Amino acid sequence: MTEPGAVVVPPLRSPAPAPTPARLPRLDHVAYGGDYNPEQWPKDVWDLDHEAFDAARITTVTLGVFAWSLTQPAEDVYDFTVLDEIVQRAADAGRWICLATGTGALSPWIARAYPEVTRVDFQGRKHRYGQRHNACWSSPAFRRLAAGIAGKVAERYGDHPNVVAWHVGNEYGGDGGACYCDLCAAEFRAWLRERYGTLEELNEAWCTTFWSHRFTDWDEIEPPSALTEHWKDRRYTAFQGITLDYRRFSTDNAIRQFAEEKAAIRAHSDLPVTTNLMGFFEPLDYHRWAPHLDFASWDNYPPRSDEPWRTALTHDLVRGLKDGAPFWLMEQTPTVTASRDVNPVRRPGVMRLWSWQAVAHGADSVLFFQMRASRGACEMTHGAVLDHSGRLDTRAFREVAGLGAELEGLGDLVLGGRTPARCALLVDWDSWWAVEMADGPNRLIGYVPTALSWGRAFWDAGAQLDVVPVTADLSGYDVVAAPLLHMVKGDLPARLRGVAERGGTVLTGYLSGRVDEDDRRFLADVPGPLAGLAGVRVAETDAAEPAVGNPVAFDGGPVVDGRMVFEVLVPEGAEVMARYRADFYAEAPAVTRHRVRAADGGEGHVWYVGTQLDQPGVTHVVRRALARHGLLGPYAEIEGLELATRVTPSGAVVDFLLHHGPAEVTVPLHAAGEDVLTGRRYAVGDRVTLRPTDVVVLRRDEPTEVAVPG
Repeated sequence: MTEPGAVVVPPLRSPAPAPTPARLPRLDHVAYGGDYNPEQWPKDVWDLDHEAFDAARITTVTLGVFAWSLTQPAEDVYDFTVLDEIVQRAADAGRWICLATGTGALSPWIARAYPEVTRVDFQGRKHRYGQRHNACWSSPAFRRLAAGIAGKVAERYGDHPNVVAWHVGNEYGGDGGACYCDLCAAEFRAWLRERYGTLEELNEAWCTTFWSHRFTDWDEIEPPSALTEHWKDRRYTAFQGITLDYRRFSTDNAIRQFAEEKAAIRAHSDLPVTTNLMGFFEPLDYHRWAPHLDFASWDNYPPRSDEPWRTALTHDLVRGLKDGAPFWLMEQTPTVTASRDVNPVRRPGVMRLWSWQAVAHGADSVLFFQMRASRGACEMTHGAVLDHSGRLDTRAFREVAGLGAELEGLGDLVLGGRTPARCALLVDWDSWWAVEMADGPNRLIGYVPTALSWGRAFWDAGAQLDVVPVTADLSGYDVVAAPLLHMVKGDLPARLRGVAERGGTVLTGYLSGRVDEDDRRFLADVPGPLAGLAGVRVAETDAAEPAVGNPVAFDGGPVVDGRMVFEVLVPEGAEVMARYRADFYAEAPAVTRHRVRAADGGEGHVWYVGTQLDQPGVTHVVRRALARHGLLGPYAEIEGLELATRVTPSGAVVDFLLHHGPAEVTVPLHAAGEDVLTGRRYAVGDRVTLRPTDVVVLRRDEPTEVAVPG
């Protein structure tokens, strides 16, 4: 129901794709292993590898990720001799196989025979053959050849009893996840025709009367690049609507190419198909990908080792792609990465801790890149289960083998388990793109850092959290956070109101409710369609450099720091929770809370935070919301002690205590059960001591009715 005087949000130009249920590989254990590329070494090494894998309890290998130049050495020549041997050797060792199509990088002959396949970059430079991520998704030759080899691989191995899943491409992306060639320009125009129907509708959506940009022919439209609408970089555009649509098109273009490989596989095999995603990867909208994946998978290479909440939140994001179903951790390093200027080694116990964190957040696999260190090229210094010597007495191998034994003991206990979250964090690529390319009020605002700050507040408080798209069903959540909800689309305002009218709590704030699906301003007071729900309007917006702060004082609470953006709020039904203390708007409201009458006669709350609060400030707001619903975790005051829960299809509740903190802690256990890793039994309140990187996997004594969204 729309409230009187509310801003009407236009219907979506194209409805969100319908979710598809997850189909995971059928295994009776958490898959353990990783990327294995034995084609890089002499065959006498292969037997040594598999002996080592046996010692480490490796159950699963990903094969053929970059094998295209071997399997198709010329256009009409297919040679599976080497891959046949690799597959059979793994099968003979009793290992399960996630088999790749090999299309993660072009073969040299393809680029020579079809120069169209290499990309044109954002600066307008036509690339020659080299690196990976080097194919244009609009190229008819690439699309035909990639689908062709995918079909040949599936035809040859689709009935192999050890193949359990298909792996298409590898880490889709490269150069901002887009190409700017003439083929892409033509495909973009076709995409626009389908989206808008007429040039009149397109011109209206893009506001092309600005700067005399009104288009009179589809062929006048150019991809937005450094040669057309942009300056400085991809975030600086004269026409946000054009750039936004090119990013949407680029995502859809990649999906189309993926779907063509998947269709070629489907002609020969019904096994589940995935591709390895990269978490918070800005160029491609993974929510648009989700319906096309049979199961989600991703590669975990966090930029820092001291931000466990970042990895937790990213696991939650990937889990949310398939409506809370388990996912696969497709890659992580056992020791060290090789893609950054400085690559510190994982400290003792950290690989094990992070692996269990993945399982705790919904992973039904723990896979590494790579099983043996590459012999040459840019990843030869990347960590591996086996280094170049193949020694089994390295710290890395001992830790991998130890984890393998633990996972073997876990068996099928958590397979299919879901997270019983009653809190949700909304993430939206459209808002991400739009807010970061907005020409004001502050270009230094970062979408992901903001999401991480809010996610960290939930993580620190021990609340189970789902990270979901703005199209998600919100009916199962008590607390919904929507920071930087810059773009408001479809029926989202009504669904957020539904949370409040059920007695729940909605958290949102600065720069939200500003633009519609086409990145046009709502012709109303900010926060546009969220104003009535939040009971507030924004009178004006100030901005400052990151070093400039304004104290924000909560009534009866802490004084924290606000930075970057300072919205001067005017309550229109909301109560003031905190005020600015400095500048000409000192004493003006900075944070408000609106009490919304709930259907049961109680009330829901809608918080509006008008500035980028520091971490203590965000934590204060989030904890007040969680406390209202009894959702503060039992270890919320213990630094670095994470509690994550999975509820299995049989109803078993498994709690994971993961100690990321710097010092030993002793805590009373919140539930009775058995530690699966040690066999020790605990009663409620028994004290357990955890050193840094320690893990407890507690199977609760009694199956518990725990609501699981989805």
